[in-house]
Amino acid sequence: MNSFKKLAGETAIYGMSSIVGRFINWWLVPYYSHVFLTDQFGVVTNLYAYMAFLLVILTYGMETGFFRYASDKKNKEQVYSNTLVSLFLTSASFVLVVLTFSDTIALWMDYQNHPEYIQWIAIILALDAFTSIPFAKLRIESKAIKFATLKLINIFFNVFFNIFFLSICPSLLKSNPDSWVNLVYSPEIGVGYVIISNLIASALNFVLLIPEMWIKLRLDAKLLKEMIWYSFPILLVGVAGMINQNIDKILIPKLLSPEQDPMSQLGIYGANYKMAVLMNMFIQAFRYAFEPFFFSQVKSEDNKRGYAIVMKYFVIFGLLIFLGVCLYIDVVKLIIDKEYHSGLNVVPIVLMANLFLGIYYTLSLWYKLTDKTRFGAYFAGVGAVITLVLNFVFIPKYGYVASAWAVLICFIVMTGLSYFFGQKYFPVNYPLKRIGLYFLVALAIYTSAKILNISPSFSMYAVHTGLMLSFVGLIFSIEKKEILKFLK
Repeated sequence: MNSFKKLAGETAIYGMSSIVGRFINWWLVPYYSHVFLTDQFGVVTNLYAYMAFLLVILTYGMETGFFRYASDKKNKEQVYSNTLVSLFLTSASFVLVVLTFSDTIALWMDYQNHPEYIQWIAIILALDAFTSIPFAKLRIESKAIKFATLKLINIFFNVFFNIFFLSICPSLLKSNPDSWVNLVYSPEIGVGYVIISNLIASALNFVLLIPEMWIKLRLDAKLLKEMIWYSFPILLVGVAGMINQNIDKILIPKLLSPEQDPMSQLGIYGANYKMAVLMNMFIQAFRYAFEPFFFSQVKSEDNKRGYAIVMKYFVIFGLLIFLGVCLYIDVVKLIIDKEYHSGLNVVPIVLMANLFLGIYYTLSLWYKLTDKTRFGAYFAGVGAVITLVLNFVFIPKYGYVASAWAVLICFIVMTGLSYFFGQKYFPVNYPLKRIGLYFLVALAIYTSAKILNISPSFSMYAVHTGLMLSFVGLIFSIEKKEILKFLK
């Protein structure tokens, strides 16, 4: 139980920082929905989808590789040095190439009028890729508080400068056209200030992490080759994962006709996709603690039992989040501008898709512990093919709704594949009957609420609250002994 207390404690710290940080950062979504038109928000969604892809490529699985090889404490400093040197060289090379060919790249991405966007993004990506390793070092050293503090500082400055450039500066300029604001603000930049704010925050993060990089840099070519060989499948997994999660936000503007107003549709989809943030925060917080914690554990049968328990409660909390958002969607929707409400129908789909993604992440431990990381590439590759096919076939007809269903189907298939092969190479006795029961009950509750279709009123909230409490009651009645034991 002490091991679980350690996991729970670190999850609480990572979770609070992740929840608070992402919650603060997430408020940019409703903020953007009121500041930008839907097509302008589509530009933000599109650019950040490209950034997500490129960040995975620039880190090329070395974060996981660092965790794997740094678990050997005798070799930890050399592993860290290797990783830093490798990431620095690749990140610096990337910036140099992009700055040289920014006009050509901007033309290919349909941002030929704003090549500066591409240049700023390149610097952000290089900084974020390089600093991912010092952040990983903090995690493996269990410096959760420092990790959380730095992440929150980054988010705070990103949010602050967004508000400064998008609201404060225009307001000051309106009241005094000749003020000092003209020195730092130009209305023509518009959406570009979202990128500038991110750039400032990433640069500050780099400065604050310098003490963590202050080591004697040495390069062990043989060890680096081993690390890259181990990490390369993780890169493939990451790229395929980005296809599964973000390719739709790149394809929608490409596959919809101009008459369908693709950037506006993308803006609506992007805003509602972000409504699943609670599920994402939960998954992210859990992963920060889960991965390094279980890498440090012995692969014993007792720990396999622990994996099964962790999976069960992960699903329980995920389903609680799913029901909480879906049953109170009429309250949740008030935070974004009404121009975006037409996309609310994708929120339940995306929430469930993210839950299956979280289950897949939890299951994926087996191929990392057994050094069979190639299976992660296989599963993600299958998911990528499914995502691409469904998006190419159905986006032209059904728009962003097809993209939401493609994400859900993709993650369900990947989860099934990982479970099947995991039981062959690293069998864990997961409580499938209970997990299945909780899924069925949660979906039955959601379906009942949809069928009842009560107009927003006190009665509706009373019924939905009753349904939610019935689910909580079912869980407690079944898991009572284990929950009470854990709390003690």
